[in-house]
Amino acid sequence: MRKEEPKLEDGEEPLIDTTAALPLRSKRTERRQKKRHQKETASKQHATLWDLPSEILHEIIRLLKPSAIFRLSRANQALRTFILEEEERIARQVIETRYAVLAQCFIVPRLLNTVDEEARTALLDGKRQGAHNVHQSSAHKKPYQHIAVPDAAVVCTCLTCLLAWNNLCLVVDFAHWQRNLDAGEPIPMIPRGKFPEWNNVLGEVNRGVVEKAIYGPLYYAAILEAHLKSTVGSIKRHGENKGNRRRRFRMDVGDVRAETDGFLERSGPPSLDFPFHRDNYYMLEAYLPNRAWNKEVEEWRYMPASQHERDVEFAKAWARRRKEEAGKEVS
Repeated sequence: MRKEEPKLEDGEEPLIDTTAALPLRSKRTERRQKKRHQKETASKQHATLWDLPSEILHEIIRLLKPSAIFRLSRANQALRTFILEEEERIARQVIETRYAVLAQCFIVPRLLNTVDEEARTALLDGKRQGAHNVHQSSAHKKPYQHIAVPDAAVVCTCLTCLLAWNNLCLVVDFAHWQRNLDAGEPIPMIPRGKFPEWNNVLGEVNRGVVEKAIYGPLYYAAILEAHLKSTVGSIKRHGENKGNRRRRFRMDVGDVRAETDGFLERSGPPSLDFPFHRDNYYMLEAYLPNRAWNKEVEEWRYMPASQHERDVEFAKAWARRRKEEAGKEVS
């Protein structure tokens, strides 16, 4: 006979059985589950950037800025090795994509060991270096305060390479003082005849950066990146000055976002004078030497790449003439 359910009084709710089954706990089972989980985790393949084919990896890296490539090289040893092995190729493509204009304005000085023996002897001649010193201010015949003198035993000292060295040192120094220029803070001026320690240290740091650029293409690309940033910042800074109505390069928001130097191919003011003093930085906008505007074709014309060889031959010819003159005096 079916048992009748108890009658509920008014306001009472029926009882519901919420008792849950107690889970069985076994240390042996837990160990097996843990081992199974570890095995499944180890068997899974996690795709990383390094797992990509080298050509695809190269195409990704070449789209980065030099500063980003340096940061990427610190991710792991495998990426660092790949970047170092492909440094020349990566740097060349980055420069072609981002800094094609700047690379023609700022060439890399050659190493002395890249010229022949006759040229090395002529370039190391003390009298020639004294007669062709481009590291001095023409007004005071003293070394530039913001440009370090290259090691003549390492760097070629033909006129082209000396000017190239000066320009790269200037770019690095100009980038160093961008914060002061943006904030409107004065750059420390050095009295004539004084050689403060902070300036000597800064000069050696700048020298080290330029020397790295001579040996490492990515360091050279990083200098071009820094100068593009300085140029963009300077044009924006001077453009915001309503009282400054000087002619400047046309630059829009798209040019800034592109982070390339393509807008510098447009018509703009030429860089005729070398900033011989940091005081020139205040009015410096786009320093782009070694080129001139051709009105007939309306484009920039750059210094030919063969100029280095011409200057080396000139140094050799100078040494031969000097040797002949010395022989005549002896006879």
